[in-house]
Parts: sequence; C-alpha cells; structure tokens
Amino acid sequence: MLEPSVDLYGAAHERVREHLSDLLDRAKARYALVVDRKGFVLLHARAVWAPAPPSLDSLATLVASNHSANAAIAKLFGDDGFREIVQQGADVGTYVEELGPDALLLAVFDGKTTLGKVKVHAARAAVEIRSELAALRESDAPAPTFDASWSESTEKLLDGLFGPRDS
Repeated sequence: MLEPSVDLYGAAHERVREHLSDLLDRAKARYALVVDRKGFVLLHARAVWAPAPPSLDSLATLVASNHSANAAIAKLFGDDGFREIVQQGADVGTYVEELGPDALLLAVFDGKTTLGKVKVHAARAAVEIRSELAALRESDAPAPTFDASWSESTEKLLDGLFGPRDS
C-alpha cells in the first residue's frame, strides 16, 4: 500500500500550518500546500477570499508527477534537478519549491499578485518548513497509548460485531 513519506503531527503540524497561512497572507496567493513527492497532500491552506480549489488529491498527484518529469529533464542536462518550478497561465499560476527529499511546497496564485512576491514569501516559508520536516525525520513519532477505557470499549465493539470470544 502506498503511504505518505512524511507524517505531520503535533506541534510541527500546527507550525507548518501557520507558515502556509503566513505565505497566503503575505504573497496574496489562493492556496498553499505541502505535497509528498508520491502525490499525497500533507497539509493545505486556502485564502479566505479564494474560490473552492479543484480536487487537492488530483492537484498533488499532478504536481508530484510534473516535478518528477522536470527532474528527469534536468538530469538530461547533467543537473541534479530544478529547485523550483513555475507555471503561469492567463489567470492562474503555480510555484513549486523542494522541501527536502520527501516533500514539495506548492503555491497557487492568480493575476492579482506577482510571481516575485510569491517567490520571496514561498522561499521564506520553505526555509521554516524544511526545518520542521528535518526535525520530524530525526525524531520518532509518538507511540500511541491506550488506557483501560479504550480497551474496554474496543472489546465491547468487537464483541458486538463478532460475538463474545470463547474463554
């Protein structure tokens, strides 16, 4: 089963969310996402004024695939890869920056902001998010703890589904 390479949890999750929100506010972007290189949405933020986004799962998959294709193009020229990828259309643009070996930062913006503004604020956010992701890679995820009430309620649920177990 394909799973994300990175798990954002706890305080790191909240700090990354704050960095995405700050990026939206400062750059006047519509959406900001942290995307796993496998195509999973790890975290996203939407500007209050932005229209509903397209399917974020589809967007993340396409961004990750596009990044892989661009990395292959860079290798044809003997480069390790492109650190950032920009696409601009008539009404919307995307800016993608690497966040380390596992993730990408995606900012989606419209014609009301400039690419320069997006790049400056995305670069600032990327530095902070890279730091958070590096700290997560170096630490172990907290082990879940199950108290007696959880065990009791789970046992009742299973008994209800499958009948009481034979002693």
